[in-house]
Amino acid sequence: MTLAPAADRVAAALDLLRDRPLVVLTGAGLSTDSGIPDYRGPGSVPRTPMTYQQFVAGPEARQRYWARVHTGFGRFHAATPNAGHLALARLDPELLITQNVDGLHEAAGSRRLVALHGRISDVICLGCRATSSRAALERRLADLNHGWAERYADLALRPDGDVDLVDWAGFVVADCEDCGGVLKPDVVFFGENVPGPRVERCYAAVDALTDTGGALLVAGSSLAVMSGLRFVKRAAKAGVPVVVVNRGPTRGDPLATCKLEVGCSEFLDELSLTAP
Repeated sequence: MTLAPAADRVAAALDLLRDRPLVVLTGAGLSTDSGIPDYRGPGSVPRTPMTYQQFVAGPEARQRYWARVHTGFGRFHAATPNAGHLALARLDPELLITQNVDGLHEAAGSRRLVALHGRISDVICLGCRATSSRAALERRLADLNHGWAERYADLALRPDGDVDLVDWAGFVVADCEDCGGVLKPDVVFFGENVPGPRVERCYAAVDALTDTGGALLVAGSSLAVMSGLRFVKRAAKAGVPVVVVNRGPTRGDPLATCKLEVGCSEFLDELSLTAP
C-alpha cells in the first residue's frame, strides 16, 4: 500500500484513476456531509441494527422498529445530495455500487447504479409481496399516531434514519392495505442476503475492469460487511487497482493499491474536475 505523505497519496490516486474506466463502491461515509450519520466513522456511536429475524419474530419488535423510524423519517427524507454525490453523477462510472439506502445518488443524477441493499423509499409486504411507497406509508402512520414524530423531534438521527427511542408503547403499526400482511422497508436487513442478480451485475462490472484497464474506487465504506468487501477481494485477486477513500481503517486496506484518509466529497469533487 502507498505510504507517501497525504498530499502525495492524493495526487498519486488521482493520476491512477484519471482516464480509466471506473467502478465505484460507496458506503455510509459518503452521506455524512448530507447530515446522515454513519455506522463506524470517527465519532460514530456503536449500535446494533435490528436483524431480519428480530423483525419477523413478533409484533412488539415491529412496533419498536416502526416507532423509531417513523420518528426520524422526516429528517432522513429531507437530506439532499452533497458534493460527493454530485461529483459521482458527473463522473458517470461504468457502474456505481452503493451500500446506502438513502437514494441520494439517484437524486444527484446517477443512473448506472446498483442499490445493493435496496432503497428506504420503498416498502414491501412480507405476505403478498406487493411493493408500495414509503412516503404513503408514513402518511398512514402519521394519521394513526398523530403528533408522534413531533413529540420526539429532539432525538438525534441515527444511520438508518431512526432515533434512539426508549418508549414505543401505544405506537400503532400499519399493515398491508391489500392483504393485512406485515410491511417492511424494501431494504436488506442484517440476517438477509443481497438478491443474487444485484451481486452478479456488480461482479460482472468488476470483472470487466480487467479487460478495460479500469480501477475500483471505494468511497466512504469501512467494508466491515462482506456485501461490499467481496468486490474489493474480487478486484484485487484479478490485479485490478483498488483505491480506498475513507476516514478510518477498513477491512479492504490490506488489498488497496492506495488508501486515502481524506474527505470523500473533496476527493471526488477534485477527481470529477480533472476527468476528461
